Amino acid sequence: MTTVIGQFKLEQAFGKFAADNGLLKVTANTEEGTLTLAWKDGQTMAGLYAEARVGTEIVRSSYYGSHTVPEASVQAIEDGFGEGLQFSFEHAEPGKPVLRQLIRLYKDLPYALIELEAESEQEWETNELTPLASYLNDDGLLDFGDGSKEEIRSLFIPYDNDKWVRFGSQSNPGSLRSYEVTAIYRAESRRGFVIGSITHDTWKTAIDVEGTFSEAIGRLRVFAGAADLQTRDTVPHGSLRGTSIVSPTIFVGAYADYREGMEAYGGANAIIQPALTWSGGVPVGWNSWSAVMAKLDYEVYTYTSDFFAQEIQADGFADFEGSLYVNFDAFSDNLKEGELEDAVRRVKANGQKPGTYYTPFAFWGSDPDTPVEGTDGTVLYREILLKDAAGKPLPKLDGAFPIDPSHPEAIARIMRQLDEVTSIGFEYLKMDFLAHGAMEGVHYDPSISTGIQAYNYGMSAIAKALSPDRLGRPFLINLSIAPLFPHGYAHSRRVSCDAFGTIADTEYMLNALTYGWWISDNLYRFNDPDHIVLYKSDNQRTISEHEGRSRLNSGVISGTSLLLGDDYRMEEAASRAKAWMTNKEAMALAKRGETFRPAEGRSGTGGEDLYSLAGDGGTYVAVFNFDEGNEKSKAIDLSRIGIDGSKGLTVRDLWSGESYSLQPGTAEHVLALEPAESKLLFYV
Repeated sequence: MTTVIGQFKLEQAFGKFAADNGLLKVTANTEEGTLTLAWKDGQTMAGLYAEARVGTEIVRSSYYGSHTVPEASVQAIEDGFGEGLQFSFEHAEPGKPVLRQLIRLYKDLPYALIELEAESEQEWETNELTPLASYLNDDGLLDFGDGSKEEIRSLFIPYDNDKWVRFGSQSNPGSLRSYEVTAIYRAESRRGFVIGSITHDTWKTAIDVEGTFSEAIGRLRVFAGAADLQTRDTVPHGSLRGTSIVSPTIFVGAYADYREGMEAYGGANAIIQPALTWSGGVPVGWNSWSAVMAKLDYEVYTYTSDFFAQEIQADGFADFEGSLYVNFDAFSDNLKEGELEDAVRRVKANGQKPGTYYTPFAFWGSDPDTPVEGTDGTVLYREILLKDAAGKPLPKLDGAFPIDPSHPEAIARIMRQLDEVTSIGFEYLKMDFLAHGAMEGVHYDPSISTGIQAYNYGMSAIAKALSPDRLGRPFLINLSIAPLFPHGYAHSRRVSCDAFGTIADTEYMLNALTYGWWISDNLYRFNDPDHIVLYKSDNQRTISEHEGRSRLNSGVISGTSLLLGDDYRMEEAASRAKAWMTNKEAMALAKRGETFRPAEGRSGTGGEDLYSLAGDGGTYVAVFNFDEGNEKSKAIDLSRIGIDGSKGLTVRDLWSGESYSLQPGTAEHVLALEPAESKLLFYV
């Protein structure tokens, strides 16, 4: 029997129920207890079931005896995703929790949203739910619908950006675990699937992908309850307790270009939890860490402020208000009494905005019995540290004990610091080592049982304390080392771990942009490419002009936060800043706040060397040579960056200002790049 509800066609027959929105058809097999997703363009996912951990046992929907789609569960819906249809695929077995997969389809959207509810008559608990999984034979569970034997790649998205972790694309055969989201795609055609969580209130989600053979994916598991070395955990994921326990909502889509799928996934997250609103334009300025690190003092901070005001602020290196940020990083406590307040006044007098640094969830001391600042010795750090089941503080991570965000004294400590930051007059806060607040453990508040619940609690309090509604003025929140999710509590987040000035640093940061460009303006208003070093970081050698320009170009294309990181008391650092940061066309491109797309996604754990952005009647292109010692000839296939060369093109170099023509019919543009050189070009 076939019926129609709005745009949605429903098919009911013996052994199956199907819902179809014209782009995607989801079929529930009521004989086997599995789901099949079939897209209009031929892609399919087959044999999908659900699982839940019950004590030491894993129960699986396809092993249950009863599988139904209750008529009452089939409903028209309307929410932030638009007009839709939902239905419930229910699996029952005596003595086991009911496993209920809730499926939602929406008008004109090529993806489904699926979550798992596990329900029992008696209260129970679990720390692992699997909304979707499949293990199939050598033919594979994913069909790309193209009949190709082309290479398949699976995308690794790291949980956070700590310890110089890298994003990656892994070719079959192989296996990986990605966090919160993955894409499985063909590198040449870009045809692929995107699967990931879009709710981040309770669980840490991971996706296991395995391809035993080069031409097929044979194993897929999307599960909530990840707690491992990558999530920085030393104890198991926290358990949820109740009669009904619900998984995260999982996005499942298929696309002709996986890059569109990743952008759609980012947009779906933004529907659930928008990026924190920011109307102040791209943040530009300076951060002290790479310039002087632990040598930070009053002199370098105020010298930098004066240098910007006198040399480049009026010539283009400023935000749309003509201002910029001058930020303390760690070690601002090096300043003597009264110097901090005086430095802030100096920055404001220069028409600039001061920023500072804080680690709200990390205790850097060695003795847990140290009194908490501002409590007159009545509260010890031991009381607010996150603990294991035996009541012992968790081990240090990155040299610091994790603090429990659910403890009222921990929140009070944070609020005292934020009040001091705002009362001094700071307008920017870089927060670091935030994964400490999302670690699993035994929390003070009994209503909080998982690390993500605690992180949401703590970050929500911080965002509220720094909100314009409370302060009466804009205040920019930046995250440094932090989980990618949950989002919505900061305006920018560093896309990689620390990156300084060498061409190796540029390549490392671009690895993150290659596979994380979609984060910007979806999860956070800006991707932060970290310190833009033009000449020399305190911990590195002097870099060549090509290296410095490449590092700057990598920042321009990131989305972007554009904070420099040199000590301008060095003559060459000052000279490069004056020459480069006043290039009006390059700065205008950076201040668009738009992330360039990678042309390719087959670099493994490396960064791709070609990126593009359509706009202004043409296409901007960034191309890099990551080899410090050798020249490179780069042949740009114009079709891979969406450029039609059939009628001829004009190419302008944004740094030199030179223009030249490409003849009609040009399909490939060959560039000669010197060691560590990059170019920003505009094709029209």
